[in-house]
Amino acid sequence: MPIRHCIVHFIDKTPDSNTASCQLAEQSLAITDALENLVVDVSESYNAKPSKVWGYFQPDQTAYPFSQWLDNYVKDQQDFVSFSQQATEQLKTLMEASNLSVGGHVLFAHFQQGMTQYLTIALLHHSQGVSVTDQLAIQTAKHLDFSQLHLAARINLSEWQNNQQSKQYISFIKGKNGKKVSDYFRDFIGCQEGVDAPNETRTLLKAFSDFVEDEDLAEEQAKEKTDALVDYANTQTRLGKPMQLDELSEVLDEENPQAFYNYIRHKDYGLSPKIPADKKTLSQFRRFTGRAEGLSISFEAHLLGSKVEYDEDSDRLIIHKLPTKLKDQLKRTKE
Repeated sequence: MPIRHCIVHFIDKTPDSNTASCQLAEQSLAITDALENLVVDVSESYNAKPSKVWGYFQPDQTAYPFSQWLDNYVKDQQDFVSFSQQATEQLKTLMEASNLSVGGHVLFAHFQQGMTQYLTIALLHHSQGVSVTDQLAIQTAKHLDFSQLHLAARINLSEWQNNQQSKQYISFIKGKNGKKVSDYFRDFIGCQEGVDAPNETRTLLKAFSDFVEDEDLAEEQAKEKTDALVDYANTQTRLGKPMQLDELSEVLDEENPQAFYNYIRHKDYGLSPKIPADKKTLSQFRRFTGRAEGLSISFEAHLLGSKVEYDEDSDRLIIHKLPTKLKDQLKRTKE
């Protein structure tokens, strides 16, 4: 993960105050092993957050000036230090208008993964810990607590610059339990939601279920493909990348790599070529399977409680809306 530039500023503010102050760094941090480890740790913690919003910059740069400042930096019309200082001052101003906001260290990291450039902005907080000195004494020590990473955003600079039609080159952590604590941070970035990750993920899983049913796959084949889909999605999430439908199609069937991709395209599910995976939705998609005395049952976990009901007292499964092919077979037995 080559780091282009990285800097940390500090905003001092408590939740019960409507005033804040800034301590601005005057130069970028030296690229050291410690800094590289920090950026990696922030990235991994960010990737692990389950709830994110994906979107793109607001067009009104007067009300949301961050994108203009970032554009000036990317085009070498402004240096990284002054860009980050200007942005931090704006963040401080928005914090002062939010009673829910808390200060902290503001990290700006411009780095590259593969051929893609990113900018991560994160508000970092410390926790008190305990350490043992060289003299075997116990002392308290402050350390960055990545479990408190609740305000952070990542901008795919390469996609922003090269794909003007994209509506998912920004992601930021969504407020926990629907709280609006992150609204001022969203406004600071100037991001408007472009992709509904949970809904897109549900649509993809619906398309996959339809594909499995239409292909009339055997139970074991269906389970293998389900596991492959979930594993691929989780891998992309850990890497901080969206799922690519053509790539997913190849993962599902190496011998016929375009089968699932063509199925989605011809059925017109309205899916974007790239879909940010929603971890909560994915976690509900594992399959329940069972076989006994000539009976084989298999269904995705997310169907339990809707299309499939389990009555534990009477030891029964109630299935609603039977698959069309199964209904046709049952009807033929009555002819």
